[in-house]
Amino acid sequence: MTGTDGRLARGERTRTAVLDAAVALASEAGLDGLSLGQLAERLHVSKSGLFAHWSSKEELQLAAIEHARDQWARRVVGPAFDRPRGVRRLFALHESRLAFYSERALPGGCFFAIAEFESTGRTGTVPDRLAMVLAEWITLLERLVTEAVELGELPPDTVPRRLAFEVDAAGVAALLHSRLLARSLDDARQAVLARLRGLATDPDLLPHH
Repeated sequence: MTGTDGRLARGERTRTAVLDAAVALASEAGLDGLSLGQLAERLHVSKSGLFAHWSSKEELQLAAIEHARDQWARRVVGPAFDRPRGVRRLFALHESRLAFYSERALPGGCFFAIAEFESTGRTGTVPDRLAMVLAEWITLLERLVTEAVELGELPPDTVPRRLAFEVDAAGVAALLHSRLLARSLDDARQAVLARLRGLATDPDLLPHH
């Protein structure tokens, strides 16, 4: 590796480490609480050093959204796609989401949940990007429901948008209650499992409990 390549690699590792910290901080304090100054204080680095990567709070916020999106894709979406298409993949996506929460991967639970609540009613580049990422997630859920219908694993009269909403709502409720109610993650798993088993043309494709 040349000297230039080495510097670039170190710079990318530093950027990744900073964005890991930014996503963790925003999961607690929201995107409003994410600033170059607060991030520098948490990382024990100079604020001026962070300006080499992001010149404004908005740039940092947008970078944190993309980093959190990539993290979600790796930790939540990726494992589910190891399962067969249809109801098994749909349920696996719900399970991997709950596993992400149960592992306390982020101190605040979920970057996107707090960012979404915080951005309600707001306009601008950051809320617009958050809305796009949320739309991607809902579209993915709807697509998996549609695939299950096409495979004959869910009834043809299943409404993908509605079932996707139910699955997502169970995940949101689990996150909100998990800090105070120990069984909320399991309850969210069982609720979606019962719903899918009740709809599935072959319930044995899914776990019994």
